[in-house]
Amino acid sequence: MEMRLNAASIWLLLLSYGAIIAQGERTRDKMYEPIGGASCFRRLNGTHQTGCSSTYSGSVGVLHLINVEADLEFLLTSPPSPPYAPLIPPHLFTRSNLMRLKEAGPKNISVVLLINRTNQMKQFSHELNCPNQYSGLNSSSETCDASNPAKNWNPWGTGLLHEDFPFPIYYIADLDQVNKLEKCFQDFNNHNYETHALRSLCAVEVKSFMSAAVNTEVCMRRTNFINNLGGSKYCDPLEGRNVYATLYPRKPAVENNLETVHTNEKFILVSCRLDTTTMFDGVGLGAMDSLMGFAVFTQVAYLLKQLLPQSSLSNPLHNVLFVTFNGESYDYIGSQRFVYDMEKLQFPTESTGTPPIAFDNIDFMLDIGTLDDISNIKLHALTGTPLAQKILEHLNNYAKSPRYGFNLNIQSEMSAHLPPTSAQSFLRRDPKFQALILNARPTNKYYHSIYDDADNVDFTYANTSKDFTQLTDVNDFKSFKADSLQMKVRNVSSIVAMALYQTLTGKEYTGTKVANPLMADEFLYCFLQSADCPLFKAASYPGSQLTNLPPMRYISVLGGSQESSGYTYRMLGYLLSQLQPDIPKDNCTDLPLHYFAGFNNIGECRLTTQNYSHALSPAFLIDGYDWSSGMYSTWTESTWSQFSARIFLRPSNVHQVTTLSVGIVVLIISFCLVYIISSRSEVLFEDLPASNAALPRPTAC
Repeated sequence: MEMRLNAASIWLLLLSYGAIIAQGERTRDKMYEPIGGASCFRRLNGTHQTGCSSTYSGSVGVLHLINVEADLEFLLTSPPSPPYAPLIPPHLFTRSNLMRLKEAGPKNISVVLLINRTNQMKQFSHELNCPNQYSGLNSSSETCDASNPAKNWNPWGTGLLHEDFPFPIYYIADLDQVNKLEKCFQDFNNHNYETHALRSLCAVEVKSFMSAAVNTEVCMRRTNFINNLGGSKYCDPLEGRNVYATLYPRKPAVENNLETVHTNEKFILVSCRLDTTTMFDGVGLGAMDSLMGFAVFTQVAYLLKQLLPQSSLSNPLHNVLFVTFNGESYDYIGSQRFVYDMEKLQFPTESTGTPPIAFDNIDFMLDIGTLDDISNIKLHALTGTPLAQKILEHLNNYAKSPRYGFNLNIQSEMSAHLPPTSAQSFLRRDPKFQALILNARPTNKYYHSIYDDADNVDFTYANTSKDFTQLTDVNDFKSFKADSLQMKVRNVSSIVAMALYQTLTGKEYTGTKVANPLMADEFLYCFLQSADCPLFKAASYPGSQLTNLPPMRYISVLGGSQESSGYTYRMLGYLLSQLQPDIPKDNCTDLPLHYFAGFNNIGECRLTTQNYSHALSPAFLIDGYDWSSGMYSTWTESTWSQFSARIFLRPSNVHQVTTLSVGIVVLIISFCLVYIISSRSEVLFEDLPASNAALPRPTAC
């Protein structure tokens, strides 16, 4: 019976504890309201730290809506109940305003909230006026003059991406959440400002504490310190994967002689940038800053594959090497590593079974840069050469030809005023390297920002469900308007592919087949709206489940998201492969064979040429590297535990002081009462029997 009572007591205690916990959670849910969004985070290079961080326990600030610039004065001139958290729309999220908030310091400003009210926004770029200025060919004003908008590559840049802020910055995209914040501000904060310190106010708490500090050298030293027994990591190098493929399969290396370069093998290197970046974690599509060049690159590769069978080449050892470089937003991580590996004859890796490619194997490089204004493109080169003039003539031969009706005029600029593209990594190694860059004049007012999206490039998905793998006749617009984005990509892609065709064959292209605007339509839909798209499905294994979100194209770190590299790997593999109809599915398992769903989703075996290469800066491979030398990219990303934000009513200072005072008084009174009762216990409790009164008196022996 006693055991049953004990068990029942234990169960009763457990149930009571559970009820208390549940009640506590319900109370917490009533006190706090979560806010979804994306946080600014910290990155470091060899000399600085950039980005944002909250305090370790989270930063709390009173909400204050900024409608006009004058509203900032309230926060910067002795606010009544600091610290505050300004709600700032994009058109007021300027460098001058943010630097004023930074100077006010965490005493007055503890959090900044960027709200998605874009009705007055005209520009929004966080990048520098001269992106990657100190990691390219040279850092002189000849390449880019930050003080002269006509001579720099991002005239609308604020440089906020490279500033260090002492408070977290949180971006709220959902308008329902924005309305919730504004309502809380209006209900509790937007009246009787002189009494702010005397009443409860609507406040926000943001948790985004960053472990890293100072710079990459300090952070990596702390991470690698021998006494770091807990295995804590403070930062990780920015790291990803380049994706490359060849137009034709390469001959395997001779067994036991994998390090010998085939000097007769010649390549045209065609490249573009794979990545993009923004100030906030997981947000940003880079539609104009790099995706337009990537779209043209993809169409060029596929069109050449269809137009130019290897048997049509006079020299069977001629080939085209297509490479998408990752991490170029951060001092050319991918292309720097590519050059480093080629110098050491480590590209491609021995695991591919093909001989290494040296610089002597490269005839020339054609780098497709940013194509902001796709109808106003220039061919750039460091110096005028016969090759540059020849390629320019080929390009304009098709751009101006009445046969095709592209109606474009590609100009040239042969000077040190080079766009910030991957070619600069090659030219930095050897200024005489034959590198040509296709780049448009800068018109992107949202470069490297969260608003460089489908609207910024005026993209509308046609969703035709038609076969995008077939080339089209030059007069077949596939129901697209002549000035549509899809047609612009088609035209430029066709011009570049035709020029390369003539370069490889020595013959002018006279056919009528051009790039398919449907492929441009599907490509842009995949990368701007949803990865669950016909192009990615065709390039995946049959039955693959794809996400309905577009792939994130930020380079990330080891173990981070590498979605864009994975999709690019499969897409290039599919578009540049050769169908193998006689090989069944069960035998199509080992590379270079790859089994794809295909456009009809019935499955097909193909011989592929695509592969990965490392996109990790050589700075992290060299023992004793001088982190401040500027030779290689040194970017790292801080580690963090969580990102979260929530709003609640913060008690007034008077209320908090009163509560603390009452608690202290009650504590003192309690101690006094306990002391008095303990010291007078004999008087107060004299009639009660002693604790041993029930025991019998001992008897005498």
